Amino acid sequence: MSIIYFLIGCSVMLACIFLVAFFWAQRSGQNDDLYTPSMRILLDDDVHVPAHTVDDDIGTGDKK
Repeated sequence: MSIIYFLIGCSVMLACIFLVAFFWAQRSGQNDDLYTPSMRILLDDDVHVPAHTVDDDIGTGDKK
């Protein structure tokens, strides 16, 4: 019977830890923007051009 009291105490302590973690997450702004992360997957990523393919002489007018 004493193990039940121990398990109840452990579960109450674990519930309090989760409650404190939830309030900490709310105060630190973890759930401020719920719309953008769900839409980010639908947007295309920017394509980055490697530096060795960029022509440095474009637009200078020095070459003939």
